[in-house]
Amino acid sequence: MIRTLLFTVLIIAICVALLSVKVIFKKDGRFESQHIHDSKAMQDRGIHCVMDQDREARAQNKAY
Repeated sequence: MIRTLLFTVLIIAICVALLSVKVIFKKDGRFESQHIHDSKAMQDRGIHCVMDQDREARAQNKAY
């Protein structure tokens, strides 16, 4: 039981370390925003946040 728990903690620690490589080693490193409204590619396609879409639909009285 304790061996499985330690193995699990080790795997999680390795994963966290690998995910944070960019943040740790790059000057001014940070995680990129995962929000749709911050993505240039999504903006170019006309895709935006569901909250914004809902707000627009309610303003146009087309929210079903």
